[in-house]
Amino acid sequence: MRFVAALGALGAVSILLSPTLSPAAEMRGVTATEIRIGQTMPYSGPVSAFGALGKGEVGYFKMLNDKGGINGRKVNLISLDDSYAPPKSVEQTRRLVESDEVALIFSSIGTAHNTAIAKYLQSKNVPQLFIGSGASKFADITQYPQATMGVQGPFRYEARLYARYALAKNPNAKFAVISQNDDYGRDYLAGLKDVLGEKYDAVVTVATYEIQDPTIDSQIVKLKASGADVFVIAATPKFAAQAIRKSFEIGWRPMTFLSNVAVWISTVMEPAGVEAGTGILSTAYVKDPDDPAWKDDAGVKAWRDFMTKYVPEADQHDTNYVNAYNSAMALEAVLKACGDDLSTENILKQAFSIHDLELPMLLPGIKINTSATDHVPVDQMQFMRFNGKTWERFGELQTGN
Repeated sequence: MRFVAALGALGAVSILLSPTLSPAAEMRGVTATEIRIGQTMPYSGPVSAFGALGKGEVGYFKMLNDKGGINGRKVNLISLDDSYAPPKSVEQTRRLVESDEVALIFSSIGTAHNTAIAKYLQSKNVPQLFIGSGASKFADITQYPQATMGVQGPFRYEARLYARYALAKNPNAKFAVISQNDDYGRDYLAGLKDVLGEKYDAVVTVATYEIQDPTIDSQIVKLKASGADVFVIAATPKFAAQAIRKSFEIGWRPMTFLSNVAVWISTVMEPAGVEAGTGILSTAYVKDPDDPAWKDDAGVKAWRDFMTKYVPEADQHDTNYVNAYNSAMALEAVLKACGDDLSTENILKQAFSIHDLELPMLLPGIKINTSATDHVPVDQMQFMRFNGKTWERFGELQTGN
């Protein structure tokens, strides 16, 4: 599906190419009037809820284009469906590079998916910016020299914070983990091992699932039998909701930590049953528009105005749209910094030299920084607890770096 062409309601960008070209016209994906970028998104398939990220980003660049674009050029974001299948991600990314000749790949979703396309993009000298994954592997500049992690807390850092918190409450804690059987899930295990060290094998019980599995009920029963008093849910929304519900039904009440990719109230906490999720812990790095603390916040008001005008059919309780807004704003800052030099080399130079960039929908105090040796834009998070209605933040900002 060629999403940008199909979503007229989102203002898919239509650009008339000018016959008068600037010096940047020879740059891939760039004309005197346009910067062409691409991404893949799971608009269908098992995690189609994450398609909200792409819809929000398409809407953001429509808004930006209505204001005149970036340095006189409009941004044409071509957003294609990959059904959350890595082979399809590869196919669609090749189409974006070889047919659409995009200047860069932006915010494509999925750990396995971005892994699958990385070597190809490197071979084509195409930047892979603000990856839609918190997997710490993408911070390894030897393997991914042309990539930046997304505008989110890395999974491995998040797991370290969970382990430290649990051990501070109970130094003899035993951990149970439900983990997606891929790099996403394994990053949480790595973070726990970073903190637990040699004790890891003795105090951690792991059950995994495949993204195609219909249910994880049997895994939750197994984890309860381990006797663990700490439960880490390293799962995407569908399976996170199942884990919360099943543990509640079987009377298991451990200290529970929930991956921050699955904290959505409308798609996780409510389907699981809010009584089942009360007391669960997670981390935040963005402003939750439903948090009363932000009701008069200028950044949240601007986000709501954007959503109402440019993504009018969206659920404004879905914080995926906040992540989309942040990611698009970060890319806007990089492209603006490029000026008229939109060569791959300069795009990467600017992407790897962000200094104290503050975004209005990140939590106060969190700033984006990158360098030639640091491709992790965000490394700070704040704990939060679900109270049965909403998430309440507590404590200071912390880093899992």
